[in-house]
Amino acid sequence: MVAKNRKDKLALATSISQNLKGPSEAIVGFHNLLIEEVRRTGPEAALEDLQKIGVAASNLVQMVEVLGKGVHQISADKDAQAKLRHDFRSPINAIIGYSEMVLDDFEVDLEPSACRDINAILNEARRLALQIDVTINGSDIQNNAERSNKDEEIAASLERSLTAPEVGREILTGHILVIDDEAANREILTRLLERRGHSVRSVGSARETYKSLMREGFDLVLLDILMPEVNGIDVLERMKEDPSWREIPVVMVSGLNETDAIAKCISVGAEDYLPKPIDPVLLHARVDACLERSRWRAKELAFTNEIKYERDRADKLLHSMLPAPVIKRLNDGETNIADRFVGATIIFADIVEFTPLVARMDAGDLILELSRLFTAFDDLATMHGIEKIKTIGDAYMAASGIPLHRKDHAHAAISFARDILRTMSDSTISSAGLQIRIGVHSGPVIAGLIGRKRSIYDVWGETVNLASRLEATGRSGHIHISAQTKDALGDHLPNAEAQTHFVKGVGEITSYFVA
Repeated sequence: MVAKNRKDKLALATSISQNLKGPSEAIVGFHNLLIEEVRRTGPEAALEDLQKIGVAASNLVQMVEVLGKGVHQISADKDAQAKLRHDFRSPINAIIGYSEMVLDDFEVDLEPSACRDINAILNEARRLALQIDVTINGSDIQNNAERSNKDEEIAASLERSLTAPEVGREILTGHILVIDDEAANREILTRLLERRGHSVRSVGSARETYKSLMREGFDLVLLDILMPEVNGIDVLERMKEDPSWREIPVVMVSGLNETDAIAKCISVGAEDYLPKPIDPVLLHARVDACLERSRWRAKELAFTNEIKYERDRADKLLHSMLPAPVIKRLNDGETNIADRFVGATIIFADIVEFTPLVARMDAGDLILELSRLFTAFDDLATMHGIEKIKTIGDAYMAASGIPLHRKDHAHAAISFARDILRTMSDSTISSAGLQIRIGVHSGPVIAGLIGRKRSIYDVWGETVNLASRLEATGRSGHIHISAQTKDALGDHLPNAEAQTHFVKGVGEITSYFVA
């Protein structure tokens, strides 16, 4: 019997909502659009009648609300039904009458969109007039055999949704801050929330609010709008301006039935709004929803931070492998990265007598020695703006003037090479007392990115080959440079030692030794 009564009430509520509430709310909506349009475009003389339509529409909505709450009380009272039908017709007739008068008097001056809105109001009002008798006469839920199948189907569907168990739903609890200047309101909210398993801190002013927020971490705040000295909207704005409080969800609580105040709270950042007096069911539903959204936001933030951490790691690794300008070009969508440079300087640095060293040193000590050396070279390359190309066994290859051209590529290369020589004498870096020889040559090169697996940025051309030959024919502890590099340096190396020798694949050349 209880289930049947519940179903009947749902069916009746559905009928009222479908037949009366929908059209009455539509009238209010179209009227709001219409008033805004006429205030903006005119004619101003039409506003008086339009405001009368608005008053009648508001009265109509209130009457529908009252009917929805108390229709069972008139279900068998024919006199009450007749009075109710009469009462409803008064605002409906006013809406229709004033709408027709506005069209008659001002249609020529109204914007087309305003005329469409007035006609929409008329259509909804006339539809509502036809529904009044059917709905009110059908309020006898026990004997009405003509209730529409559609209403019954909608009611049945709603009943299934309301009674369906929430399978797998986690019951969330949190630490909640209740802010209200009325002690009785604080006590009611605190007791309702604590019964649900939440821990609650309640305060009665903005000053206490800020102290509590600084001392404790809260999962949710319930904030009253109407408070003395500093109102709830100002407290909300202060919270949303503070980075440490900004992410705490806030539900505004107030008996102030003012749309502008509610809209202001939502625009400032409130999560939701609860009207007073507090409905416990609605309170728990909104608190649960806010806590769940907050949990999801926390998970999303953690996931985003994890992605950022991994992306930063990947970027750091990528920057250790490729030049920054090349990475930018890849990110911009380039797939074939290759450039010709008219002027660049190639540097080869090779450890002297490295092969015998491999035979007599422990593997771990050898790798540690090379790692210390090449890490020091990497730091020098960064300092001088030199691009490391690669290591080949015990050889270190670098280039000056790529991937970004620079006029002083030869000067930078020599400064880099001299610092390498100084580094070799530092016992904290080369504990084995290793020696190195360096070859440097300037000229045109081609540079580009090759490979898909372990891609490298490499350089090619005769300039590379000659720099390698100069290193191979160099002296320990010296920089062996070509005539082209010396010319690029100008008067920078007045005391360079010249020699003429034969280079395989090139022929006889003049080169220079620099200490």
